[in-house]
Amino acid sequence: MLKPLLLAGLLILLMTLALACGSAAEPDPTATQAPTAAPTAAPTATQAMMAEPTQAPATSPSDDPLTAAADARAGGPGAFYLGDGDFSRLVGPAPAEGLGDANDMVNLAGLERESYLFDSQYYQDLVEKANFTNPTEMTYDGEPINIQFACINRTVAPCELWDNFFRKQVEARTNGKVIVPITSFPELGIAGPDSLEQVTNGTLSWAEITSGYVSGHMPEAELAIMYGLYPDHEVEFKVTQAIGPELDRLFEENTDGGIVLSHMWVSGGDQFFFCKEGVTTLADFEGRKVRSHGSALSDWIEGFGANAQFVAFAEVYTALERGILDCGVTVAFAAHAQRWYEVTDYMVGPLSSQLLNTVIVNRDVWDGLPQDIQQILLEEGARHELEAIRVTPAWNEVWIQRNIDAGLEYQEFSPELMSHMRNVVATDHVVPGFVSRQDDDSRDAIIALFNERIAPIVGVKINPDGTTERVPITQ
Repeated sequence: MLKPLLLAGLLILLMTLALACGSAAEPDPTATQAPTAAPTAAPTATQAMMAEPTQAPATSPSDDPLTAAADARAGGPGAFYLGDGDFSRLVGPAPAEGLGDANDMVNLAGLERESYLFDSQYYQDLVEKANFTNPTEMTYDGEPINIQFACINRTVAPCELWDNFFRKQVEARTNGKVIVPITSFPELGIAGPDSLEQVTNGTLSWAEITSGYVSGHMPEAELAIMYGLYPDHEVEFKVTQAIGPELDRLFEENTDGGIVLSHMWVSGGDQFFFCKEGVTTLADFEGRKVRSHGSALSDWIEGFGANAQFVAFAEVYTALERGILDCGVTVAFAAHAQRWYEVTDYMVGPLSSQLLNTVIVNRDVWDGLPQDIQQILLEEGARHELEAIRVTPAWNEVWIQRNIDAGLEYQEFSPELMSHMRNVVATDHVVPGFVSRQDDDSRDAIIALFNERIAPIVGVKINPDGTTERVPITQ
């Protein structure tokens, strides 16, 4: 009985193997069969791109170290542009929540709108300074170095970008050997006008310096922020490229050899007036008490018939709430961070502005750093600028909308106000005011610098007596 059962089992096993071999050899009746001859029609463009090349190209993008570095960082924080017209590498998430567009992304539209930034020599120089292909190797192996950095205000977007990109990059790259705790002017109990001196004397190891705040100590700094004279971001950027190295040199001279490490870029940094009452005509500005954050802005405000008053940024909310101020002026993201929408009803503007605050390190602090750490900080400073240029173009529209969503009514400057700004305020108030604040021993040199570097870009020349005249725009 056992023998027949064994024979039956063996027979079933053999039949199963035969069927399996047959099914592997037989075609699937539901599959589409390939033609026996090549098609006569040419392949589509999509098919051609997807097809494997019959022979590898002599070179590929990854053969170039800089391209390989760009590819490795593409699609998110740290991405940079190669000057090839392809902005897609830069599209992707921002470094932290609230730093991108409405979806916390860096979008293609903003990048293309500010494409002049990426195709500039300034940007190319940053890529070179960032040293992506041969980053400095850290050799320091001592105790951790702690360098506290002072932002103007911790709650605003540029400081958050510094915290979420530069600080993290430095601490990660140095394996925690360089620690960058962040503080701010309000936390330190300082208002800002003395920040340059405080970097000079070592009260601040390094800090974010905004030109408007320090114009009393360094009036030349206002060359970069002549409100109303630079009609749009591209013109202002041309001025930045033209005078940037000279301004950096002046900042270093005015801090007894301090080091300009980097710049805190805000391409979407237009100024807006946050007011309790709307502004639709020139008469609406008359007599209003308006917060100013610098002399050039005060000239602008006075040129519109309002009364400019310097108030520290952290104190503006209370001043608006109590009626000490009728309006406050700042960028959209800063006003939102300070909740000015709770004490005002209107957002008026924009006053075109491409913010470029300067990061300066105290000279003694810098000299006390190992050389490899110095170089790493310079490289990461350049990478931070590249990231800021990637992220900030969307900030104007995003933060305008967030203020509107918070309850403010947005009023754009009327043609009447724009004409008054261009033809009266900029030429008769802002530029002459700037000249009047220059030191006697440097006044002629500053006028000459303006006429040589800026006049061909904006079409306005400064006369020896401080008045202005129109000249052809040649750049």
